[in-house]
Amino acid sequence: MADLAMNMPIFRSERALGFQKLIRRKHSNPQQQRGGKGPQLAKHLKVPQLVTIGVGSTIGAGVYVLIGTVARDRAGPSLSASFLIAGIAAALSAFCYAELASRCPSAGSAYHYAYTCVGEGIAWLIGWALILEYTVGGAAVARGISPNLGTFFGGADNLPAIFVRRTIPGVGIVVDPCAALLVLIVTVFLCRGIKESAMVQSVMTLLNLSVLVFVIVTGVYVGYKTGWEGYKQPGGFLPFGINGMLGGAATVFFSYIGFDTVASTAEEVKRPQRDLPFGIGLSLFICSSLYMAVSAVIVGIVPYQSMDPDTPMSSAFADNHLQWAMYIVAAGAVAALSTTLLGSLLPQPRILMAMSRDGLLPPLFSILNPATSIPIYSTVATGAAAAMLAFTMDVNQLSGMVSVGTLFAFTIVGIAVLIVRYVPPSDRTILAIPVPVPVTLPPLPPAAVQKPRIVPPVLPVVSEDVKQSPAFLVQSGATLQTRTNCQDVSKSVSSTGSKYGTMAPKQEKEQQSHSLGSQKETVYTPLLPKDPAEWDKIQDETRRSAAALGIFCICVGALLISFSTSLTFIPSWLRWTVGTLGGIPLGGGTFILLLIPQDEARHNFGQSGGFLCPFIPILPIISIMVNVYLLVNLESLTWIRVSIWLALGTLVYFFYGMNHSLLGQEPQTQDSEH
Repeated sequence: MADLAMNMPIFRSERALGFQKLIRRKHSNPQQQRGGKGPQLAKHLKVPQLVTIGVGSTIGAGVYVLIGTVARDRAGPSLSASFLIAGIAAALSAFCYAELASRCPSAGSAYHYAYTCVGEGIAWLIGWALILEYTVGGAAVARGISPNLGTFFGGADNLPAIFVRRTIPGVGIVVDPCAALLVLIVTVFLCRGIKESAMVQSVMTLLNLSVLVFVIVTGVYVGYKTGWEGYKQPGGFLPFGINGMLGGAATVFFSYIGFDTVASTAEEVKRPQRDLPFGIGLSLFICSSLYMAVSAVIVGIVPYQSMDPDTPMSSAFADNHLQWAMYIVAAGAVAALSTTLLGSLLPQPRILMAMSRDGLLPPLFSILNPATSIPIYSTVATGAAAAMLAFTMDVNQLSGMVSVGTLFAFTIVGIAVLIVRYVPPSDRTILAIPVPVPVTLPPLPPAAVQKPRIVPPVLPVVSEDVKQSPAFLVQSGATLQTRTNCQDVSKSVSSTGSKYGTMAPKQEKEQQSHSLGSQKETVYTPLLPKDPAEWDKIQDETRRSAAALGIFCICVGALLISFSTSLTFIPSWLRWTVGTLGGIPLGGGTFILLLIPQDEARHNFGQSGGFLCPFIPILPIISIMVNVYLLVNLESLTWIRVSIWLALGTLVYFFYGMNHSLLGQEPQTQDSEH
């Protein structure tokens, strides 16, 4: 048993059990690992298409509604500053997405990054949460289109009879045929191919941007005409103080969700190393600029106390005798909702396809249409599920669940960047953990099993016939290594005899005098290797262990600090205690990452030549803290609903995904780097 305890090799089994399955990781580019075989998406996208996809998915109807609520109840005239702060916070996640998207340009977005950097278990939870987000989000957006369409007909009740919402007697379900039809239309466009979908997205996005530019230009004209009375209210620029401005930033942060859709199309980009970072960065810059300009204008022409929380833009122009502008704003809202609907349904088929290619879902979801090169069954399933929800359910009660998947993904992406920089996984193998396994040793040579003479307690020396045997290291208490290491160790001792060999009396005397001499090279110290390469390897493993500990401490600290600032119902002394307990690991982990150098193996992870996230490790750490804080501050009812969904996903994983994962079917090589 002692020998077994001393021999804990890195072991990978084709049918690994338990916890090891949850932390196994896949290649950063599965298509390259498989030699280009298997289903692949067509590469049609460039920077312009990526920007329109990102802007269209981000700027939804929220900007047409959200500015009224936040300005009146939270920020006041400082609403534009709230959008600026939220944009900076979103940019932190965008930087992390840009690096990982250019390193690992494969379908799946955050699910793929988590699978390559963290492990299969976390990747499954992210993918499962994103499925819920895109389905519920698409249904919620679709149900918001019919009221805006009703503006052109004198109200939603005046729509054509086939599109009017109706209540089913006896069950009280309000069905929305218009929303379901719109989802099916968008699904048809998605089935036509990514090139056609991007073209439709571009047209609707340009219409939306044109309306927002109209709002800005017309608002500036009205503002100069009226003297910007909105900024002359009591309380000044910060009527709710700094806390109000920061609270408004936390609320409007969700209006930036959508740029991650660009990363989900990575496999369809012609030049991902260059185009993906540009697409993500330009999308976020355009959205942030428009948000700030629109909010600054609307707050300036209407006092924040008088804003309509439901239709702030339309009411702002109506109060200034521009009722005709209401129809232009309504057209922009319809265009914004349409692009958001397309952006919600676009990523999910690719996530389903990525999970199916990895074996976590049935292979049906990874089948591509030969003509359009899109995952046809995944797209149809996504559209059908979203249409059913939009038709039958009041998804407003489920809309809070949309944010969980995105914030969870943002958090994991920040952690993944730290892992890539400090403890990058090898693209050759999956993650493994040390497990005790029996070791079969070769039999000792005849000369080595003879009974040795009793000699004074001196340094044992091996005979020539035992030098090449791995059993020498095991029986002498050293760690089992390769034959080359055995040869190196044998050179560090004298070769005149051994307790495993036979010694003549003359050799015994020579051994005693030799060992009591001053020749230091005969002393064998297994903990201090003489080979510089071995010493460098030990230092590297120590550095990687320290970095992994630092990343873990940062995650724990961010979680505790977020709880301490959010749980306002507990005593203040307990909040301070939890915050202090969180600050210690957060500060310690940050100090560790600042102190140690980044791993040189990061240059070999994924594809080189792409975007690199700046200000490592500070930028990802701040991104993690922001997203964890927003996650913790979600409503408790939202977390209960999400927990039920994640519990269902856990059952699916344990009963299907874990047993059908491709990583459990492919033989893996032994690699001590993990």
